[in-house]
Amino acid sequence: MNSGTIILENKSFRLTVGEDAIVRSLIVRETNTECLRQGEEIALFSVTQERPFNNEVKLAHPNKRTTCQANRIRREGNALIVNFEIVPVEAVIDVKEADDYIAFALTGFNVRSEHYDNLKMDKPPVSELRLLQLPVMNRAHFGEWLNVSWDERAAVNVLAASPYAIVDSERRKGYRVMTADVRRDLKLKNCAAALIAVPAARLMDAIDRFERDYNLPLGVESRRGAKINASAYHSGSITPLNVDEHIKYAKMGGFRMMLIYYTSIFKEEGGYSYNGNYDYRDEYPNGAADLTAMLERIKANGITPGLHFLQTHIGLKSRYVTPVADHRLHMTRLFTLARPLGLDDKTVYVEENPESAAMDPACRILKFGGELISYEGYNDEYPYHFYGCKRGHLDTNVITHPLGEIGGTLDVSEFGGSSCYLDQNSSLQDEIADKLAAAYNCGFEFVYFDGSEGTNAPFEVHVPNAQYRVYKKLGKAPLYTEGAAKAHFSWHFLSGGNAFDVFPPPRFKAMIDRFPAEEAPRMREDFTRLNFGWWGYWTPGESEDTEPGTQPDMLEYGASHAAAWDCPATVITSLDKYRAHPRTKDNLEVIRRWEDVRETRWLTDAQKAALRVPGDEYILLINEEKRFELVRYHQITGDKPGVRAFAFERRGARWVVYWHTFGEGALTLAVDDPTLEARDELYGAPIAIECGAGFVRLPAGGRRYIRTALPMEEIAAAFEGAVLD
Repeated sequence: MNSGTIILENKSFRLTVGEDAIVRSLIVRETNTECLRQGEEIALFSVTQERPFNNEVKLAHPNKRTTCQANRIRREGNALIVNFEIVPVEAVIDVKEADDYIAFALTGFNVRSEHYDNLKMDKPPVSELRLLQLPVMNRAHFGEWLNVSWDERAAVNVLAASPYAIVDSERRKGYRVMTADVRRDLKLKNCAAALIAVPAARLMDAIDRFERDYNLPLGVESRRGAKINASAYHSGSITPLNVDEHIKYAKMGGFRMMLIYYTSIFKEEGGYSYNGNYDYRDEYPNGAADLTAMLERIKANGITPGLHFLQTHIGLKSRYVTPVADHRLHMTRLFTLARPLGLDDKTVYVEENPESAAMDPACRILKFGGELISYEGYNDEYPYHFYGCKRGHLDTNVITHPLGEIGGTLDVSEFGGSSCYLDQNSSLQDEIADKLAAAYNCGFEFVYFDGSEGTNAPFEVHVPNAQYRVYKKLGKAPLYTEGAAKAHFSWHFLSGGNAFDVFPPPRFKAMIDRFPAEEAPRMREDFTRLNFGWWGYWTPGESEDTEPGTQPDMLEYGASHAAAWDCPATVITSLDKYRAHPRTKDNLEVIRRWEDVRETRWLTDAQKAALRVPGDEYILLINEEKRFELVRYHQITGDKPGVRAFAFERRGARWVVYWHTFGEGALTLAVDDPTLEARDELYGAPIAIECGAGFVRLPAGGRRYIRTALPMEEIAAAFEGAVLD
């Protein structure tokens, strides 16, 4: 130790802290890079009380939530003994100096009884402790999910070892204060967070060692898996009775993964009404045995099955709600009955002001005991009450409720209002996890955590922890998981990030640019990928919002941009739509080619860079040598109904790929080109076409290609004025 300093170090970096607890330096050894903003006078630790409790401090300072910075520190073996300004307490911080990380955990406090005048309370009355805070200089990249600032020379990462360590950063001019906090109402002691400082090329190796040392899900190993970037075929209606047809379509699209929605397995009725029951559908008379057999059939065809569920949702028609509402359902606000509630009472009087209670019709539900009560509105002036109440809502039992009973507003899901959220501070999440794990253990190999935002606050703790409570029940670690919401700790297992929701065909390309293509480079900052979206599948003319239905160029655009960022997508459909869509074969062939490209890592870095340009469109051809060829193309039919055509140039000739969007017919072009040829594929033989004076008549159906000597402007005009019959 140098005079006046404490040095925490390992093979990778050296952290220097003054005896006054101010952080001085963080050096990455391999590149000799200083990572901290100098001169900011930021203490490594701090402690927070809801108000001062020590008598002299209480009298001398305002009674409010108060954060006191560390002002003195000493080392005793593997512990740092930390003193703070104002508050009379010493914190004991355990330090673990591993080769690639240094971990910190609060193990206890040194408190002398006279500091709190023998107050009858837990001592010290600490509500929060900051395990770590560092002024880390901005580098070229910052990953907000992983909480890492990095470039080639250095990556500084503050990382949680459990869901209860709250990791974050505060942006300042030229640097970020990177932090890790623990809270008394969650888990204050023995809750570790770690500091990693290595060259960026070694960050994943360092995190991998940290994950293994703390017995965490192996997020690094998962991200290095061979199937992490494979797109998924999604079904909400696959059963043992139709599994073979689903397999047929999945193989046509080259899908290596199949994501199975829980509604394929368990009984459901509109929205998420029965979520939580998880009763097998009639198509599974032998329950888990039939599910196991179906999954084995899928895997025998080279496809890996995954399970998609909503782990925090409880259906409003489930046994957890009716006829007796479970005591473990979450309530957004608590209210105390100011008057007893008899069997016939229609007004609920409460002690607390109900101002800002739910007013959306689907969410006006009170829960007292096992009874649910709907209401029309509330009075936010004394006497506070809810009026227009209907007792026994959702067929719950009507019972009497005594003065002083505590209830509240049910936490109804904002997505459709057919479910509510369970309370994360109860055993119900583990009970649901057991049911989901029983299904997963029948042979599933990856997971989608849907509805993950549906938890109690603080969301940065409960969103990942709700997922983790299910994850820990799974018999075999998933190859990867995805989810509808993420927070810091979920980086360790949510290795696929999130998937954007469905966008209809007319807006599909624009939404690819606006959302997943915008997020993809940010997810790279977190050393991970996202799912480029749940892509719906519409037949032509299905509705005004979805006309002209899903077409090959749309899937080509999405798949090419996803592949440019090494990201997959998930295609959601039904057998009825696959059967009915006249271009299903072409649509699935587009996906199959891009999945082959993804699996074989065919794209070069230069091709990936070109594909990332918003608005630019490329087609993946199979050329005359039966090899992939990537060519930029552009649409030449505008909004012309019934036909889509895209032109490109290659090998000194003009080409057009065209197809009928909703059926079969013929396409007449007003051109005069005796050399024009049409082919089903570039490598195929020419197909018969009709040529006459000033016109060419082409078969119109699935995707075909024509080669012409005409100038691009002339062929584009011909397709714009083409006659389809």
